[in-house]
Amino acid sequence: MLSSDTLLRAVMVLVPMILSLTVHEFSHAMSARWLGDDTAERQGRLTLNPISHIDPIGTLLLPVILLVSGSGFFFGWAKPVPYDPRRFRRSITMRTGATIVASAGPASNLVLAVLAMAVLAVAYHAGVALPEPAHVFVTKMLEINVVLAVFNMIPVYPLDGQKVLSGFLPAASALRFEQFNARYGSMLLLVVILFAGRIMSAPIGWVFRGLAAAFGLPTT
Repeated sequence: MLSSDTLLRAVMVLVPMILSLTVHEFSHAMSARWLGDDTAERQGRLTLNPISHIDPIGTLLLPVILLVSGSGFFFGWAKPVPYDPRRFRRSITMRTGATIVASAGPASNLVLAVLAMAVLAVAYHAGVALPEPAHVFVTKMLEINVVLAVFNMIPVYPLDGQKVLSGFLPAASALRFEQFNARYGSMLLLVVILFAGRIMSAPIGWVFRGLAAAFGLPTT
């Protein structure tokens, strides 16, 4: 039987994670629509309603199991937003459009992290202690969104970083990179997940310290 404390801790992680993933996927859909592609909109994905973006296994089942198990390992995902580069307006190339759409998700998580850090900074500089539930929620929003932003920028299929990097490579190199990811991306992603702590610890630390310094908060 799970204790009430365990369930509460799970909820305090799961809720900000769902909200963060929702904004992430909505940003993909919004950027694609801005570029002229209404594929996501026609499928009901241009919305901030979490129900439209939840993946039953990746957003709910697996995160809950990992949280209540107390393993210390945490992972989750939402349903990917579909888009069709062929529907982008003619003033933008398909490669550039795909790069913009891919960048929108991690960028939205970085924005949410900045907003969360801003809330903590206002409370800190005003000498006000946030109520514990609010402090936990804002802190989790900060942590989750920094992790999502960094993780999704890893250039491995199907993460956003793969499309972002492809957009900046010369056409021939981008094609080879896409082919490499199509063949080995799934295996590389598994390696990334297994060693995520080691791979991401440094860049996550840089982002945290950078945000804290920008808002005049202690960095140690």
